[in-house]
Amino acid sequence: MQHKIQRALVSVSDKTGLEGFARQLAQMGVELLSTGGTYKALREAGVPVREVSEYTGFPEMMHGRVKTLHPKVHGGILALREEPSHVAAMKEHGIAGIDLVVINLYPFEATIAKEGVTRAEAIEQIDIGGPSMVRSAAKNHRYVGIVTDPADYGRVLDEMEKHSGGLSAEFKRSLALKAFQTTARYDAAIADWLFAQEREDGLVGDPYPEVVAFTGKRVMALRYGENPHQSAAFYAQSNVREPSVATAELLGGKTLSFNNLVDLDAALALAKEFDAPFACVIKHNNPCGAAAGETLAEALEKAWAGDPISAFGSVLAFTRPLDLACAEFLVAGNRFVEAIIAPGFGDEALALLTQKPKWGKSVRLLATGPIGPATRNARELELKKLVGGFLLQDRDLRSETEADLKVVTKAAPTKAQIRSLLFAARVCKHVKSNSIVVASGTEVLGVGAGQMSRVDSVRLAIHKAGLRARDSVLASDAFFPFPDGVEAAIDGGVLAFLQPGGSVRDEEIIAACDKRHVAMVFTGLRHFRH
Repeated sequence: MQHKIQRALVSVSDKTGLEGFARQLAQMGVELLSTGGTYKALREAGVPVREVSEYTGFPEMMHGRVKTLHPKVHGGILALREEPSHVAAMKEHGIAGIDLVVINLYPFEATIAKEGVTRAEAIEQIDIGGPSMVRSAAKNHRYVGIVTDPADYGRVLDEMEKHSGGLSAEFKRSLALKAFQTTARYDAAIADWLFAQEREDGLVGDPYPEVVAFTGKRVMALRYGENPHQSAAFYAQSNVREPSVATAELLGGKTLSFNNLVDLDAALALAKEFDAPFACVIKHNNPCGAAAGETLAEALEKAWAGDPISAFGSVLAFTRPLDLACAEFLVAGNRFVEAIIAPGFGDEALALLTQKPKWGKSVRLLATGPIGPATRNARELELKKLVGGFLLQDRDLRSETEADLKVVTKAAPTKAQIRSLLFAARVCKHVKSNSIVVASGTEVLGVGAGQMSRVDSVRLAIHKAGLRARDSVLASDAFFPFPDGVEAAIDGGVLAFLQPGGSVRDEEIIAACDKRHVAMVFTGLRHFRH
C-alpha cells in the first residue's frame, strides 16, 4: 500500500551520505525525528530536525541507552493505518505515524575486530533500540519503509520521486527483507562472539554451541556453480581473522568462478602449512605438485615438475610475494594457470602477468597478506553441508613432528628421509582420501588421490612419479589395510614410509618392509579428507 511519507525517524551510526539524504527528505516535506549524534549532526548541517525526546516528552537517559524504546516511537511505527482501533489509540495517546525509519546499527562487528578490545567495550556496542525499530518497521512494511543501508538512500529518493512522495509496496517489501537479513547477521555475530568468549574463559566445556547461526554477505554473483546448469553466489563471513579467499584483494584477471574459489581455498590451506618459500599446484581440489625451496622460483619449478601435464589450467599458491623470476617461469612456453594466490605480487611480476597476452585478461591474481602456520585461526570451525543439516568440526591443523614418529621396522629412516617424510605428510593432509604422496627432499613427485582402494592410490602416485620414485619416501593419510600397497611402492623405488598405523595387519605390513630392508614409521595420527 502506498502512502505519502510525512514523517521519518533517522538514527544512524554510519553517517555516510546522511546530510544530503536528510536534506532532500526535508525538502520533500518530510518531518525528521532524530536522536543523539544524528540529531546533532543534522542540526549543525542546518537540516530541519526534531529531537525524539521532545516528541516523546521523555528525556534521553543513561548515556543514550534509553531514548527510542517508547510507545510514541514504536506505536508510530507499528500502527496499522487502516485499523480503526489503532487509529483511535494513536489519537488518544498523541502518537504520530512514522512512515520511514532510517537506521544502521552500532558497529559491533567493527568493534570486536579491533586488537585488544575488552569485553566491556564490545558489550557496549550491542545495539538494542536500533534492532527493535528495524524489526518493528520491517514487520509493518505494508505502511513503513525501513532503510538500513546508506547505499539505498538514492533508491529511496528515486522511489519517492516516482510515487508522489511515497514508496511502492514492492520496494518496501525488498527493504523489509534486507532489514531482517541485517538483524539476523547482527545477532549471529553477537552470539558467536559471546560463545567464543565463554569458551576462552573456560566457562563452557563443549566447543560446539547448542544453536549455530552462520551468516554471510553476498560479495559475488557467479556465472554458474560447479557445473553450467547450476546457479551460485559467493558469500563472505564477517570478522575473518586469517588470510582467506574471502578477504583477498583481486588484482587482475577474469571474474572468479565457483571452482576457482574452491581450488583457491584448497591451495591457500596447503600453503599455510609452511613458513619456507613454498609453492603448490592445485587441480580439482587436490595438489598435483608442491615443493619448498631456497627461493620461491626454485619451489615453483619443482612444484610444476610434480605433474606438468595436470598443472596446465591449475591454481597456484605461494608463501612469499610472487617475484619476477616466478612470473617469467609461468609465462614461458605453453604454461597457463587459472588463478594465483600469494601474500602479494612484486611490481615487475604484476606488470608481466597483467600485460602478457593470454595471461593479462584471464588469470586471476589474489593478494592475501602474510601466509604461514601462524596466520591460521584455530577458532575457525569447518562446516560440511548436508541435505537437511550440516556438520561442524575443528580444523585439521595438527602436523606431525619428529617426536611423533615411531620406527616400527628394523631399518630406521635417515635424517634426510625423516625431513622428507614430514614434508610429504603435510602435503598428504590436503589430498582427497585415500591419499598417498611420494616425495624426495621437499618436493612432491607423485600424488594418488580419491581412489576407493589404497593400493590404487599408491599405484597412481608411483605412476605419476615415474623413474623419479627411485629412493623416494611415501606418506599415507591412513593405515595400509594390506601389504599390497607397501609392496607396490617398494617395487616403484620407495625406501621409507610414514603412516598412522592401526591396521589389524600392521605386523604383516611391517614384515613386508623388513623383507625388502626399507623403513617405516607410525605416527598414530590420521588425516582423512573427504
